[in-house]
Amino acid sequence: KELFSDFEKDYGIKHEYLDHEGVYNRAVEQGTKAAKKLRRLQKERNPGGKEIWPRGIYDASSFGIFPANSPFTIHITMFVDVLKGQGTPEQVEKWVGLAENCNIIGTYAQTELGHGTNLRGIQTRADYDRKTQEFVLNTPCLQAYKWWPGGLGHTANYANVVAQLYIDGENKGIQMFLVQVRDLETHMPLPGIDIGEIGKKIGMHAVNQGFLGLKNVRIPRDQMLMKNAKVMPDGTFIESPDTKLTYMTMVYTRCLIVKMDSVYLLEAATIAARYSAVRRQSPINPDDPEPQIMDHVTQQLKIFPEIASGVAYDVAAEQVLEYYNETMQEINNGKYTRMPEAHALSCALKVLCTTDACAGIERLRLACGGHGFMTAANIGNIYGNAVAAYTYEGENTVLLLQIGRFLMKSWSYLVEGKQMLNSVEYLRQGQEKNSFQKWDNSWECIINAFKYTAAHKTRIAFESFSERMMAGQTQPEAFNNSGIELTQAAEYHGRQFVAEIFCKAITGPRSANFSPPTKAVMETLVELYLVHITLRHLSDILRFIPLTEADVKSLQRRLEVALQKIRPEAVALTDGFDFDDRVLNSVLGAYDGNVYERIFESAKMSPMNKKPVQDSFETYLKPFMKSQL
Repeated sequence: KELFSDFEKDYGIKHEYLDHEGVYNRAVEQGTKAAKKLRRLQKERNPGGKEIWPRGIYDASSFGIFPANSPFTIHITMFVDVLKGQGTPEQVEKWVGLAENCNIIGTYAQTELGHGTNLRGIQTRADYDRKTQEFVLNTPCLQAYKWWPGGLGHTANYANVVAQLYIDGENKGIQMFLVQVRDLETHMPLPGIDIGEIGKKIGMHAVNQGFLGLKNVRIPRDQMLMKNAKVMPDGTFIESPDTKLTYMTMVYTRCLIVKMDSVYLLEAATIAARYSAVRRQSPINPDDPEPQIMDHVTQQLKIFPEIASGVAYDVAAEQVLEYYNETMQEINNGKYTRMPEAHALSCALKVLCTTDACAGIERLRLACGGHGFMTAANIGNIYGNAVAAYTYEGENTVLLLQIGRFLMKSWSYLVEGKQMLNSVEYLRQGQEKNSFQKWDNSWECIINAFKYTAAHKTRIAFESFSERMMAGQTQPEAFNNSGIELTQAAEYHGRQFVAEIFCKAITGPRSANFSPPTKAVMETLVELYLVHITLRHLSDILRFIPLTEADVKSLQRRLEVALQKIRPEAVALTDGFDFDDRVLNSVLGAYDGNVYERIFESAKMSPMNKKPVQDSFETYLKPFMKSQL
């Protein structure tokens, strides 16, 4: 919070009222100031640590500095990490220090105007020239232009460019190349570089996302990142030990996305909870005073499950990040068996968290009534930031299909009696129908119900896929035509994982650190999360598990009881997330609860209110009203 003190001065106008260029330039000003102070604080408080710098430039607190987001985030979260993760020791030594000190600013240029999630379709190419020991990079058509990289428009002077490698006209697959795009002194685009910004978007107004075209741009051989695949001076190509190693950076990035979208969801939930404790409306009994709208059970149902969901995804992301770190340690020791598992889990979390967070934020906006529609409520900005993640780092449907492919392979291993990865051991339940344990309403029973449903969804997808193959369809055709079953199986693969991890986090050894009141609240959140997702997905569960009407009534009653338990704790619970007012940036969600005063103050700040009469009155409106139509 000390960081905010440097940004207390009144800029004269809120970013919502600035033009597009003004929003960006203010973000650059704020970013450079923040970086200097964060680095100083890190050196003073914990030299060598990373919890203040660079984390403070992109974690939840950064929204208090960058209300319109930051053009530096991709530099910190991807450009630097890609150099570390994909570069040789020599490349790391040469480039990472420059990048971490922001002597160079970079971005990650993968997505193209015509190709996104399908990396194999990327058209940007890098041809190796033996004579000069250089790579020659080109975007052969408009669709091959890089499109969307954060900071590329006017901020970055380097880019990690993902391109097809060609040696003697032979395609060697996707590789990464470090390309300088702007002069380090003048910041002008270099020869052969066509670069700019892509324009305004629904959200992320200051991210400065850009486009990049390359025409015969030459870079030295040692600027291909060669930790895995290598090109020798004579043009000899040494393949990576595993082609999927290049994509491990995306596993890490997807975990960060889950962390951020869970934060967005909890921010919106905090705003809605605080507003619901102030707003009074609709007496429950006709002669009673108007209650806080949070007293209405239907309002509780809009808000409290989203709190539980946000916490669940945050916990699950931490678990997958641990798994990622363990996997990377194994990779460094030459073991690659866990990569498919890490990929599938990170994809599942990214899909489910972004999907649920976006839907949840919209429910929370609606829970704030008409005032939730105001820009000053900030829920719209939060939604704009969260919903972008539905598409980037892998469009969600495509990721579900990738998980489906992993599940099909895992099911084939099950059928053939081969060893299976730990995360899919639950699939064995799908081999026998009508074998579910007796429903006993316990947490373990609910989690097992999701595992059982997920297993049978995978079985159905595999049977559909196999039947189409037997009918004469090619494997790709059968896979495409089984897409609905595959995506459903993939979704439940993720849901059973999140449910189990959330439960274990509250009941396992780590919960010993909780105080009794904290543990009680967390247990109520787990109860609410499990019961709520069961009721929400009841149609699929009932397809495989014969719950009785009494079982369903019991779940409904448990939902209501959980809401009642959270009601007295709701505001304190969201206060516990420790979102500074400047982070929430909301007239509805400030800590002091002065909603109406803040709404009116915000309205008075509108530049249009500086004039009692607008120019258009004399020019257009007055003549119009006096005319005879």
